[in-house]
Amino acid sequence: MALETLPLALRDNYRRLGSGSIAMRVKDRGIWREYTWEDYFLKVKWLCLGLKSLGLDKGDKVSILGENKPEWFWAELAAQSAGCAAVGIFTDCLPSEVRYYVEHSDSTFVVAHDQEQVDKLLEIKDQLPRLKKVIFWDPKGLWGYDDHLLMQLDEVIEIGRAYEKSRPGLFDEMLDAGKGEDVAVICYTSGTTGLPKGAMLTQNWLMLSVGEWAGLDGWVGKDYEYLSFIPPAWITEQGIGIAGNILAPMVVNFPEEPETVQENIREIGPGVLFFGARLWENLNRMVQAKMMDSSFIRRFIYNRALPVGLRYCESGGSRAGFLRSFLYLLAYYSVFRQLRDRLGLSNVKIVYSAGAAVSPDIIKYFKALGIDIRLFYGSTEQGVITMPRRGDMRPETSGPPVPWVEIKLSDEGEILVKSKYPYAGYYKNKEATEAKMVDGWYRTGDFGHRDEDGHLVVMDRMDDLKELAGGKKFSPQYTEIRLRFSPYIKDVLVVGGAERGFVTALINIDLENVGRFAEARHIAYTTFTDLSQRKEVIELIKGEISKVNKTLPDWTRIRRFVNLHKEFDADEDELTRTRKLRRTFVEDKYSGLIEALYGDKGAYRVEAAVTYRDGRKGVMETSIAVNEI
Repeated sequence: MALETLPLALRDNYRRLGSGSIAMRVKDRGIWREYTWEDYFLKVKWLCLGLKSLGLDKGDKVSILGENKPEWFWAELAAQSAGCAAVGIFTDCLPSEVRYYVEHSDSTFVVAHDQEQVDKLLEIKDQLPRLKKVIFWDPKGLWGYDDHLLMQLDEVIEIGRAYEKSRPGLFDEMLDAGKGEDVAVICYTSGTTGLPKGAMLTQNWLMLSVGEWAGLDGWVGKDYEYLSFIPPAWITEQGIGIAGNILAPMVVNFPEEPETVQENIREIGPGVLFFGARLWENLNRMVQAKMMDSSFIRRFIYNRALPVGLRYCESGGSRAGFLRSFLYLLAYYSVFRQLRDRLGLSNVKIVYSAGAAVSPDIIKYFKALGIDIRLFYGSTEQGVITMPRRGDMRPETSGPPVPWVEIKLSDEGEILVKSKYPYAGYYKNKEATEAKMVDGWYRTGDFGHRDEDGHLVVMDRMDDLKELAGGKKFSPQYTEIRLRFSPYIKDVLVVGGAERGFVTALINIDLENVGRFAEARHIAYTTFTDLSQRKEVIELIKGEISKVNKTLPDWTRIRRFVNLHKEFDADEDELTRTRKLRRTFVEDKYSGLIEALYGDKGAYRVEAAVTYRDGRKGVMETSIAVNEI
């Protein structure tokens, strides 16, 4: 019988692999704790039955709010086993945002990680009349809480074990009743253009599209290790982590803390790895910064080896001539192999990135180290759309369409998609669902083109393309991703418009790397704001922008810039929870500063409202220099 749902596939793994094969590991207090497929299945079964005994009905929604841990996976599969949908919430959401997700999704249960997340829910519980229970899995700090809404996850599992004795066949009955058309997950969009919308993903979406993806890229039957640290509220982790773990199957490992991810990657040596665009940029900045701090000899060897690696890759890799191949092997074994080991990337076989554009320079850099980053293109609604293939990975493209997807371009250049496994629409938003379709094709809202070999090049969001006063258009994102290749620039907003005669930029310096730069030159500073406005730092950033300007058409070059006094912050709605820039919001928020960039003053006085992580608000006042290039 075909397995239509993830819970059915989990039960099949339990029957085939049982207690003899590891399904997941989590690092706890310095020790890796293992769970077999039998452990995984039984936790899901008893948690599901426990929830059922507490009033979970078929078709209900269960919100999950926590870091990447086995309990998140158990909770999601438990909800799906009962014919319900899981709703992921990002851990850094404010209480008001948590309320929106729980309320909008009509969730009746919330499974939460720890005291921090429980406190958010207790703050808003009076605004959530549907909520029956908040179930937490880490009791630290919660021993003294006395609220009828709260229960510990282990307690619910014990209730489920007892409930099974009175209803011994109920769990299998619920699993067998599951269908591919059932809504499995509601993944909320990033909300770059308004309130997040809940995209409903069916069991077919997870089982069939991820199954084909695993087959296309060769995960199946390889016993790969995978480290789960991408938020499961994001669709990519739903595909690779949750569904991929069961369908491949592969071992999923969970880091001890978000801060130990890099250390845990090195311990595990994963075969499959996903880093978002910002993580690849951060990793590149970290390597460059450490090389600047290293000894003269180390820097000398590295600076000789890197161009060898880049030239080897530009020459076609294995198709390069004997001399270049020999020099590359010398560079690899003397420099790149040790560097890969330090980064925890020694064993990676399949490496992904998505969610935002990655600078071709970043892709070329890691390719020189022997790491092929597959920058695929996809969306919450349609999943993976294009994918670079082994042996045909190009830094400038996102590869050709995957076999189960068709794409075409509208007359305006918008990317249109038709998939065998589409999403089931937006939850409680029929109008938005219909607005996304045109003659059976899904409108992505992205602007792009296809090269002569059919590879897709994604340029920018349709709404984000800018027109200058002369009528010429440019893509802010194209410039932004190239500026973020600099070790000194963490984030950037490139600005233009029909009423503007030239391009300007708002720069976020990278505090760690620019701090190193300042310390090496004995430049005294006190705060982020103080450092950003030092004339030496302004000249440093000016030089980085000038490097990128040389690669751009004349009308798209940045003529003026400011170093912002603070970093863009998701808690202030400047970034989405997946670290994408809310461009329109940020431009409105800093409209006065942008006007100053196009004026004749050399500085602008900023008085900005700041929201701290604990919800408190404050005001920051400073003067920002307007800089010419």
